Amino acid sequence: MKYVAPRWLPGGNLQTIWSALYARKVKGALPRYRRERWTTPDSDFIDVDYLGDAGPNGGPLLVLFHGLEGSSASHYALAFADFAREHGLAYAVPHFRGCSGELNLAPRAYHSGDHAEIGWVLQRFRQSHAGPIVAVGVSLGGNALLRWAQELGTAAAQVVSAVAAVSAPIDLAAGGHAIGAGFNRLVYTRMFLNTMKPKALRKLDQHPGLFDRDALLRARNLYEFDNVFTAPLHGFRNTDDYWQRASAKPHLRQIRVPALVVNARNDPFVPAACLPTQSDVGSHVTLWQPAHGGHIGFAQGRMPGHLRTVPDAVGGWLLQHTHPSREHCHG
Repeated sequence: MKYVAPRWLPGGNLQTIWSALYARKVKGALPRYRRERWTTPDSDFIDVDYLGDAGPNGGPLLVLFHGLEGSSASHYALAFADFAREHGLAYAVPHFRGCSGELNLAPRAYHSGDHAEIGWVLQRFRQSHAGPIVAVGVSLGGNALLRWAQELGTAAAQVVSAVAAVSAPIDLAAGGHAIGAGFNRLVYTRMFLNTMKPKALRKLDQHPGLFDRDALLRARNLYEFDNVFTAPLHGFRNTDDYWQRASAKPHLRQIRVPALVVNARNDPFVPAACLPTQSDVGSHVTLWQPAHGGHIGFAQGRMPGHLRTVPDAVGGWLLQHTHPSREHCHG
């Protein structure tokens, strides 16, 4: 991926914030979604938003897994929807639990290593969709998608033709510490905790005694929040155990399906020093690490810029792998 930031959009923080708030997300009208509610194996639910004017069931399906506190309305989800609409693709955004605008039922939420949930969702798409499936995960969703591909190994190719991760925090400890320091803590940590804490407290009302309310209220960064809420609710001993076991970076060699990993080297959430090199990955993994782009930024063109840079590049790469001969070549 060749991305050069516009001269009016310098630096990783500005590229991140401007893209989320001000850049054009679509070329035409905003996409229209239709929603399906799926009952999970543990009697909870997730909501899946489908592009209303989607492509045929026999054509490719593009599935997008959103990032932390994201949804089908996130700037990147809308930009990928625009790409799908332009290319006649079916498109779906499954929401992680509690992210669709309604609190989920179970005493759990979602996390960066939620590969079992990813697997259940993709298997359900595989059962209902006749054509090839490709999946892209953004930020947290990208790490979880890579963890799924790593866990399945060669079996992943029976479900999807290819996967891609955009701005994924594949080293969760490095990313967690980066977002908890300096400017990042003042801006991004505060933004995330402003929605995560109230949702956690509603979860506590739903399931009294689930965690220590006072400890959660004291949490001032994601490390402390994960220690009280995310880690224990999802089977991890503590934040360190969670970040270590959920990180995709140590397992990139296990991936046996075509996988694209895109990280800007000036991403304020994912330090360049922690990014994988070619020696860290196997032959199935392609690394794109442009110097600029921020975290899910990559706005291009004249002010205010547009967000189709990543969907065009990543979506184009994914679609190359939907041809039967390409699927055969990759086993």
